[in-house]
Amino acid sequence: MDCLHTVNAVVPATAPCGTRSSTRSWTSVFGQALAELAAAHPEVVAVSAAMLQPTGLGPMRERFPQRVFDVGIAEQHAVTSAAGQAMGGLHPVVAIYATFVNRAFDQVLLDVALHRLPVTFVLDRAGITGPDGPSHHGMWDLSLLSMVPGLRLAAPREAAQLPALLAEAVAWDEGPTVVRLPKATAGAPIEAVASMDGVDILHRGKGRPLDVLLVPVGPLARAAVEAAGILEREHGIGCTVADPRWVLPVNPALPSLAARHQVVVSIEDGVRTGGVGAALAQQCRDHGITTPVHILGLPRAFIPHGPRDQLLAQAGLDAPGVVQAVRTATANRPAHRLSSLQRHGGAG
Repeated sequence: MDCLHTVNAVVPATAPCGTRSSTRSWTSVFGQALAELAAAHPEVVAVSAAMLQPTGLGPMRERFPQRVFDVGIAEQHAVTSAAGQAMGGLHPVVAIYATFVNRAFDQVLLDVALHRLPVTFVLDRAGITGPDGPSHHGMWDLSLLSMVPGLRLAAPREAAQLPALLAEAVAWDEGPTVVRLPKATAGAPIEAVASMDGVDILHRGKGRPLDVLLVPVGPLARAAVEAAGILEREHGIGCTVADPRWVLPVNPALPSLAARHQVVVSIEDGVRTGGVGAALAQQCRDHGITTPVHILGLPRAFIPHGPRDQLLAQAGLDAPGVVQAVRTATANRPAHRLSSLQRHGGAG
């Protein structure tokens, strides 16, 4: 079954089942990181639902075959069995596609979270998956999981950051954790210029007032950093880009950071209804912070097949889309509130 999960375009006469690109993927980075983590932590086990290879569990199965469990096409059972293992003192890592966690929401909520069990969910194919189509876009998880009490969710911005966040997730023993990763190749690192209370600052406008705070989720950080540069160079809008790393629950530092800006724009590759941006907006309201939060995300619709980059662009989640959204969000702000716009002669 694994052999037929991720078949790309092939020439049947020459391409064997399982042929893969030589470019390193996020999934392969996770697989190697988990195998190394398991070597250091004997309590770590892995669980999947008929997708060991596609979710990256191959390296761990090779090294520790007795600690990897395939329950078949039964995500509900995968989560419930992980809960039982956690009650027995193990730390299960449940590796499934992000879209399939929908099937097991009740088990995540009542079998794992209710009992504050240390189970880590690694959600592959999170966000737009591209050619997999509407049934496989992992676009519902952020909204669903944001409702689960005690659950912590990490979204690494780059594949190189994934091992550290996975280790943090496995080290947490007070409840469930989630690490979500896209179906994409590993790109160049995105270095932080500063860090504050667990939030990485990826871009900070120099010599400009704090006009706009961009809060991207995971790999959309690359588009946010690119957009920040364009906004400052071409439109005179000063930007801060903040990567929370752990996006749910909302880091308490973010509302405070939002209060120091005139506009906040959150950017996520999940449905914009009830996701990270909505949680951030709620936190700001709860703290009496009046900075408006504009939420960029996927529409509440079934998204068709297509190249990942193209579909993200259509949803306004690439750098040009973020630039346009920021310009729209700042267009009606009072001039005295956007002093850098005054200095640079308007919004462009």
